[in-house]
Amino acid sequence: MKILGIDTSSNASSVAVIEDNKLICEYTVNTKTTHSQKLMPMIENMLSMSQVNIKDIDAIAICIGPGSFTGLRIGMATAKAIAHVNNLPIIGVNSLEILGGNMNLCDKKICSILDAQRNQVYTGRYKFEDGNIVEIQPVDVVEIENLLEEISNDNEEWILVGEAVYKYEDEIKEIKNIKVPAPSHNVTKASSLCSIAKEKYNKNIDVHNCYDINPMYIRKSQAEVQYEEKMKRLDNGK
Repeated sequence: MKILGIDTSSNASSVAVIEDNKLICEYTVNTKTTHSQKLMPMIENMLSMSQVNIKDIDAIAICIGPGSFTGLRIGMATAKAIAHVNNLPIIGVNSLEILGGNMNLCDKKICSILDAQRNQVYTGRYKFEDGNIVEIQPVDVVEIENLLEEISNDNEEWILVGEAVYKYEDEIKEIKNIKVPAPSHNVTKASSLCSIAKEKYNKNIDVHNCYDINPMYIRKSQAEVQYEEKMKRLDNGK
């Protein structure tokens, strides 16, 4: 089974193809160019270099978020278009789960964190059982201070993984029962996305068609918040 993975939840664009348990190709670009500029050329180049025809793909794996609102929309639209044209199922995987999947040989509890601005992080907690990722606590948005305090009060050792570890590096390094993995593990990878998607497909979990899958939005975008605040000020000024 060949799965094409697409992840545009952060500044980096990441795409990959796996066949069963083999990684065929992975392509990640973390530059300032927009996802709309780089995503399709990345997919086309990757398939060409791997000598994989889109007709050989059996399913699309897509990161549903949370993450960049614009990035998620671009990735989702691309996945839906490819799935529609080629009549393929789409498997949704959240970004915190993908980060947890980077730590597949870890025997400790894993806490994934992504920056949510305003001293908050998107977070999910996981562990591995018999080689499969298991959710301990669902995706949420929390104050980073509260999260770190809760983990520091736990007797067990935790792995903290994700791009937000760099933003809160000073606070994290003061906590003895937290370890941070290598930089290569702190970005969402399309290869991890594909691996988790394969597990979900085999269990018929989070498998959709191109019409009934949507991004995961934990909260409103900053633009929506600013618009609502503006409308409230206008109403109060009447």
